[in-house]
Amino acid sequence: MLSQFFKLGEHGVTARSEVFAGVSTFLTMAFIIAVNPAILSDAGIDFGAAFVATILATIFGTLIMGLYAGWPVAVAPGMGLNAYFAYVVVLGYGFSWQQALAAVFVSSVAFFLFSLSRARAFMILSIPAEMQVAITAGIGLFLAMIGLSGAGIIVDNPDTLVGLGALNTAETGLALAGLIVMAGLVHRGIKSGILLTILGLSVIGWVTGLAEFGGLVSTPPLTSAAFQLDFSALATPAFLSVVFVMFFVDFFDTTGTLTAISEPAGLRKDDGSIKNLDRAVLADTSASIFGSLLGTSNLTTYLESAAGIRSGGRTGLVALTVAVLFAICLFFEPLFASVPAFATAPALIFVAAGFLGGLARINWSDMSVALPVMITITLMPLTFSIAAGISIGFLAYVGIRLISGRAHEINTGVMLITAFGLIWLALQYYG
Repeated sequence: MLSQFFKLGEHGVTARSEVFAGVSTFLTMAFIIAVNPAILSDAGIDFGAAFVATILATIFGTLIMGLYAGWPVAVAPGMGLNAYFAYVVVLGYGFSWQQALAAVFVSSVAFFLFSLSRARAFMILSIPAEMQVAITAGIGLFLAMIGLSGAGIIVDNPDTLVGLGALNTAETGLALAGLIVMAGLVHRGIKSGILLTILGLSVIGWVTGLAEFGGLVSTPPLTSAAFQLDFSALATPAFLSVVFVMFFVDFFDTTGTLTAISEPAGLRKDDGSIKNLDRAVLADTSASIFGSLLGTSNLTTYLESAAGIRSGGRTGLVALTVAVLFAICLFFEPLFASVPAFATAPALIFVAAGFLGGLARINWSDMSVALPVMITITLMPLTFSIAAGISIGFLAYVGIRLISGRAHEINTGVMLITAFGLIWLALQYYG
């Protein structure tokens, strides 16, 4: 039955090899079970509620991806947007987490409708590749800033803005050591290196008394965050700017990941088109809508799915396997709730490094490219605002081309984003 439904023979794989590939993907991304609830709990969402929402939304999105789109990839809350949700939208702008969930819902519905139109292809072709790289890298540095701060490696300093933390404290020392071990394990090809390091640091914390162990298994807690969306701020400029950032980042994150994964997964056709790309995008956006209703931030296709693809995964059975493994984790909420902050902080920093790879493709000798890219990637962490990086980065991109007589390089998509950026900047000072 599985063989016929997933067309295993047609893809030259077996059920056993696909299940193995699914396990590989799960092990590389399972860290999100501990990290995402920890981030969302900083925004005020109950850890147990965020834990259940994270897993159920992941199961939902991954099942659709496997059963409807037939892709061997997983969908889960995106790193970057979860941090934006907690530390910028809620703690920075002052929205309640219920209002932030409403923003996730609106941006996800907009993305879903956008994906049904031809505008998606137009937007993909319109945005310069270097600016797409800059946005991804900027979010990476934004994540790194949060991780380094959470680990105590960098701290607030009134004289120099930021300073070096107390590396001689046990928690900070363990976080730094954990980051090094994590990188070493992954470099050696150990797929579960991130998860193993988080668990290892947690065990050290429990044994030494630096963290409290709350238990191993329990029945899944009721999610108090489900259907708590608050649309009271819907018509405000600040809310709409949050929706814009969530939509924009999720759009390029999802599209970029699906495009990157399609070729090694054998989903790219001879004419260059990608098999079931529309279905995959709809699966991703549907998961975000569902996740917002349950109580988690935007979901996205995970690049870690490449681990399963490298292991030979080619069909939706890989995604089905990942979904089943996440379902099992529902019963281990006490274990994941006991994971201390110094154990999850290294994962944020490590994942952030992966966001920077595209910078190697930037032509740094061309200042009309280098300057907008630099502005985008540095302003995101330094202003603690993804919107600021996008807005001022695109403004610089357009301004340089207008002054240098290269206005013909500015297309409609770039003009629209720059216009939105100018509106956002105006609202910061005059709204």
